Amino acid sequence: MNIPKHIAIIMDGNGRWASGRSLPRIVGHQQGVKAVRTVVKACGAMGVKTLTLFAFSSENKNRSTEEVSLLFKLFLTVLKQEVKKLNKHNVRLKIIGDLSLFPEDVQKTAAEAQTLLDNNNGLTLVIAANYGGQWDIVQAARQAAQAALNGDIKPEDITIDSFSNYLSLANEPMVDLLIRSSGELRISNFLLWDVAYSEFYFTDTLWPDFDETELNKAIVSFNHRDRRFGARKEK
Repeated sequence: MNIPKHIAIIMDGNGRWASGRSLPRIVGHQQGVKAVRTVVKACGAMGVKTLTLFAFSSENKNRSTEEVSLLFKLFLTVLKQEVKKLNKHNVRLKIIGDLSLFPEDVQKTAAEAQTLLDNNNGLTLVIAANYGGQWDIVQAARQAAQAALNGDIKPEDITIDSFSNYLSLANEPMVDLLIRSSGELRISNFLLWDVAYSEFYFTDTLWPDFDETELNKAIVSFNHRDRRFGARKEK
């Protein structure tokens, strides 16, 4: 079976999972962390090169102050708990997004975790936190514009390949398979540049219930796609 080099997942449905059980929304997020562990382990075992998870969108900050605060605390707790396990399994960690929104202790822990795991060469786990695809393209455009103003490059030097070097996922392969849980049929401002030729897979399964079986279903579906990247298939 052809294993995607880069899988990206919009982990949706934590709140609905909790609400359906008359539980606080944070319990759904906690259960969602268990699904993350399962998927990271499965992707590492099957040889996926990069796994990018949409943990916290730039629009999520518009939720209630209480929920956002709890998400920050959960993010910090998970980072502290999981970093040793990730290191043991040779996982490299990359956190993308505007982390300036996060409290200083979260930013510090995130930086330390990435440094600790930087030399690992197994699965690259990318966590998108306070991330938006439009934000990513704008910050890349600003960097390219500043480089041109500094005289480091000429405007005509900016190409698709060179511009991608300014994006958050520079040096990572383009996304082969984008998965979204919970039945929503949109990409919610996630990795707009990097999913240009991704295969999309949508499932009604809520994220806390997403497991290795669900991941395999997505990869089987991926293997039935005819990926031509805009080219016409030879007869």
